[in-house]
Amino acid sequence: MLIGVDVGGTFTDVVAIKDGDIRTVKVSTDVRNTERGVLAGAKEMGVEDADIFSHASTHGLNAIITRRLPKIGFLATEGHRDILDAGRTWRPTADLTNPHWRRPFGDAAKPLVPRYLRRGITERITAEGSVLIPLDEAQAREQLAVLRKCEVTAVAICLLNSYVNPQHELRLKEIVREELGDIPCSVSSQVSPLAKEYARASTTVIDVFMQLIYGDYTVRLDDGLRDLGFKGELNYANCAAQLVASDVAMQRPFEIVFAGPAAGTIASAHFGKLIGASNLLCADIGGTSCDISLVSDFRPYVNTTFELEHDLIVNALSVEVSSIGAGGGSLVTISPAGELLVGPGSAGADPGPACYGKGGQQPAATDTCLLMGIIDPEKFAGGRMRLDKSLSLKAFEALDTTLSLNDRIRYAFYVGINNIAEGLTNVAIQHGIDPRDYSIVAFGAAGPMLLPAVLDRVNAAEVIVPPHPGLFSALGLVSSEQTYSDSRSAYTVLTPDAAEEIERVYAEMEAQMRERFKDRHPDPVFVRAFDGRLLGQSWETPFIPIPPGAITAETIETMISNFHDTYEMRSGNRFPGLPVQGVTYRIETLVPTAKVDYPKLPKRESGQPSPSRTVELHYLDSQPIPAHEYQRAELRFGDEIIGPAIIREESSTTFMLPGQRLVVGEYGELHISRIEKD
Repeated sequence: MLIGVDVGGTFTDVVAIKDGDIRTVKVSTDVRNTERGVLAGAKEMGVEDADIFSHASTHGLNAIITRRLPKIGFLATEGHRDILDAGRTWRPTADLTNPHWRRPFGDAAKPLVPRYLRRGITERITAEGSVLIPLDEAQAREQLAVLRKCEVTAVAICLLNSYVNPQHELRLKEIVREELGDIPCSVSSQVSPLAKEYARASTTVIDVFMQLIYGDYTVRLDDGLRDLGFKGELNYANCAAQLVASDVAMQRPFEIVFAGPAAGTIASAHFGKLIGASNLLCADIGGTSCDISLVSDFRPYVNTTFELEHDLIVNALSVEVSSIGAGGGSLVTISPAGELLVGPGSAGADPGPACYGKGGQQPAATDTCLLMGIIDPEKFAGGRMRLDKSLSLKAFEALDTTLSLNDRIRYAFYVGINNIAEGLTNVAIQHGIDPRDYSIVAFGAAGPMLLPAVLDRVNAAEVIVPPHPGLFSALGLVSSEQTYSDSRSAYTVLTPDAAEEIERVYAEMEAQMRERFKDRHPDPVFVRAFDGRLLGQSWETPFIPIPPGAITAETIETMISNFHDTYEMRSGNRFPGLPVQGVTYRIETLVPTAKVDYPKLPKRESGQPSPSRTVELHYLDSQPIPAHEYQRAELRFGDEIIGPAIIREESSTTFMLPGQRLVVGEYGELHISRIEKD
């Protein structure tokens, strides 16, 4: 049996696959002790029979965003301790001329490490790796004495040019052990031995935070699973939704800080291969946000870095995900100018939308859909929670606006829909794609309820609602490979003379990885790639393929040709006369992993599906609109439904507008498209 768990801010989704049967459960997230929800779901699924338990969480991300962080120290080369305050000095486009804007993690706002805990160390390594100023160990001990008095719980170290020569960093790590004892200590030359000092520094800081946050959590989770009888392997999903054994993940915990949203993209790509849908706009709408990603030719877009906040960089492979504040918990508010707004603020899990009855006073998108008749108040979250319509109505009536009640609710629905459509359109424009060539994959608890209404605004080909949409991200954890990767920076102009140096870099990385995983993966096959740029450029083109075998002069020619091909594909330009410089060299190895197998639906012998009842939809128009309601479990391959209609299932609700057609696919997926007018 395989189990996947996706821990969100509102709910924890658990999915189990055994003998082709997919079972799911959704439990509330305990935001203070997130392992409790995980263990509760694992117990309900019978984790004692599982061979693999794969886990993704936004627990670490939420700690960074909310600044609920332990106290750590940061050691940098003398004169460079403020690198964490300066960042890359970039501003968001919307705030280029705003004199009041402040970097969210800067000293004038909410720093990750306050300035008094950032200490300068006398030393200097040159860009070529030679020692310009020797490490002053006595001065280093004086700075550590300050951190000892401040009672830091961990230390991050990032010295200039240490990715070329880690000598000073490694000695400084030893001194930290001598002065502060056995506390977590992350060193940039081990965590992220890549060029660009700020990104390396911020990654190292995030790494030590994740050691503190996930270290004890992993122990508690593993102990809890073993107490429940689990005897298999515990995996974490990294930022690219690749699986990594938990003990290996704890060696580089910064890579798991942002795993949940990426898992849905991997699930979409895996399911897209199954049904032959190569181009997908993936939209995961939960309680708080709408996470949008792109799959082209069955492959998700992967970046070499990502931002946790504006300019807060992490050097980790990650599926490119754009998030907007549009979910089931998005609050409906009135601006000072009298505009009705939906999001980006969210009711969260506690107190939640007004209809939850937990003290929430403001209406949310869930309240809107409840009053419209889309949500069944008796069967919300699989019947685990009953919603109170009267509280939703009271919350809308309390809004400070002259709009009528009907307009408040109707506008709240369409403003929320337009927000989602704008987010999808922005992603399409950013990547230069035509939405008409792409299908929208609707998942997350609120995705199937809201995304069909977006179809006409985005002009996508169709909306696809996969099986178990409310827990689809968790299915991504059983759709992924167990993957191990490494990378090193070494600025090298690609000429035949560079072959020996590049081969040395790859040989060192591969030897280290063989040693790390000799018991777990004794005979790895490595895939090589590199990030390169035209000589003189500031930014690299990532993931240029390299043929297998030793690096020779002929291999260098192939690397140059592959660079120009990839550069042209990404930018539309080709400059074969300019030299190419290799910057970062990458290796990856895959461990074969069992994946989810979706069962096929049988065809209906005759006729079309019968609705379980007819409901009235309010506020869509001036008069109530009747809509048939269907149970998804009763649908069969080839069934066709004409909107307006509602399709109920335990983890989600699908809502079709008038003028839309639904066709059930071979694997139970719902294909929703426009009815073309003659």
